[in-house]
Amino acid sequence: MTTAVPARERVHTVVDSPIGPLTLVAADGALVGLYLAEQRHRPSEEFFGAPDPEPFAGVREQLAEYFAGRRTVFDVPLAPVGTPFQQKVWRALLEIPYGRTVSYGQLAARIGSPSASRAVGLANGRNPISIIVPCHRVVGSSGDLTGYGGGLERKKWLLALERGAAGRAEQLSLLDPAAR
Repeated sequence: MTTAVPARERVHTVVDSPIGPLTLVAADGALVGLYLAEQRHRPSEEFFGAPDPEPFAGVREQLAEYFAGRRTVFDVPLAPVGTPFQQKVWRALLEIPYGRTVSYGQLAARIGSPSASRAVGLANGRNPISIIVPCHRVVGSSGDLTGYGGGLERKKWLLALERGAAGRAEQLSLLDPAAR
């Protein structure tokens, strides 16, 4: 994870997805942003830099696989910009397994700040790389779906996608004697 990159060095493209258009932003070969339409804390258009779809082929392919239920882990260079605390939270988000959820309190404990669930929630809400850095996998302490920068309907959709794909994978492994 890195520091701020001037807008003139950033490029972006917009791709379609089942949850609406996604704006991808890159700098120096790394993804610095993946923003949903109408996302809370979405930066101004100036942040995105010039339009250029070329550096996003790998990200586009991996997102298509994810939305098709065939990808559970992303392998793209990431460089989200944030405070050291935000960076710590975002790294911890990457450790939440596909198809699973954790509470804000559990995430706070994982980063060694068990009393910081509110700060973790704020950092989670500022995650600049939605989906790939899976902030949608964080829920309230009771398991209820709480806020999501891209809207609760999108959060529900992403969690349902992951639960469905994870469930299909478990069913397949139970049927496959070689998987035992």
